[in-house]
Amino acid sequence: MDKTSRMFCGLDIGGTKILGLAVSSDDPVTPVATRRTATINDGDGLIVSMIEVITSLEADCGTSFSAVGVGIAGLVESTGMLRYSPNIDAVIDLDVRRRLRAELRCPVVVDNEATAAAWAESQYGAARGSRYVALVALGTGVGTGFVFDGRLYRGWNGFAGESGHMTVEMSGPEHVTGANGPWEYYASGRGLGRLARQAAQRGDFDAAVEAAGSVQDIRGEHVHALVAAGEPDALAVLDDFCYHTALGVANLVHVLDPEMVVLAGGLVDIGEPLVRGVETWTHRLVLGGEQRRPVQVVLAQLGSNASAVGAALLAAANQVP
Repeated sequence: MDKTSRMFCGLDIGGTKILGLAVSSDDPVTPVATRRTATINDGDGLIVSMIEVITSLEADCGTSFSAVGVGIAGLVESTGMLRYSPNIDAVIDLDVRRRLRAELRCPVVVDNEATAAAWAESQYGAARGSRYVALVALGTGVGTGFVFDGRLYRGWNGFAGESGHMTVEMSGPEHVTGANGPWEYYASGRGLGRLARQAAQRGDFDAAVEAAGSVQDIRGEHVHALVAAGEPDALAVLDDFCYHTALGVANLVHVLDPEMVVLAGGLVDIGEPLVRGVETWTHRLVLGGEQRRPVQVVLAQLGSNASAVGAALLAAANQVP
């Protein structure tokens, strides 16, 4: 690392995990050090966990960070206040930026995790060179981030991108938010596990029952492993999941008309079977699919690091609205 380079930290705070990366200014997408821990569903506990990850990364690198960026799943105001996160539901009105700055004594940027991922992919990843991009983060929930004409779009409050809460089935089951049939009920990691359990209960996914030990213990990870092995029932479950994911993607295409949709989040580790399935279903579902230039659906090149890398980039650029 060059002596003039500076170190930055990026955190990705999801519903189940905290991912922390240390990156340098001369290579902002290759982690110098990485730390992971579980997400604490408590405001004070969450701040303590973030600080522990940051200080551990500083120790790993042997230097202090010039700035810290945080991407959080939920409603994050431009001030760095986390108003609400459905997957960290006990944390309400947490002033993340102020709390971290008081402890760390360095600049802190806080944004939505999918917004941060969209910025990373547009600058250094799969969407580099594209000016109209929608990123869809598939994880514990579903988040989205948008780059319009080469600039991040955050909306009035900074809440733009909560597309996972679009209703796709009015008569659908109740989600953790109390809403019925939102997109992320079907298209998240939890949704994938639910589809797999439903298939197993019908007798259509015996391989997953064998792998998990029981129907109730089947998770998305089992589907992933069986898809990688080419198991036919797993591929059928994944196709069902891709259809539900494409329902929301098609809605985004109708509203935003992006040139590219980038799939990010933990589920992108499934790889090509996921992206090809979502792209195929999206082209079937969009209005005038045969008459319009098809939107390209691609995997995030930065993989599950995209949000943390994006947060570090935003901290380095200090791009706070």
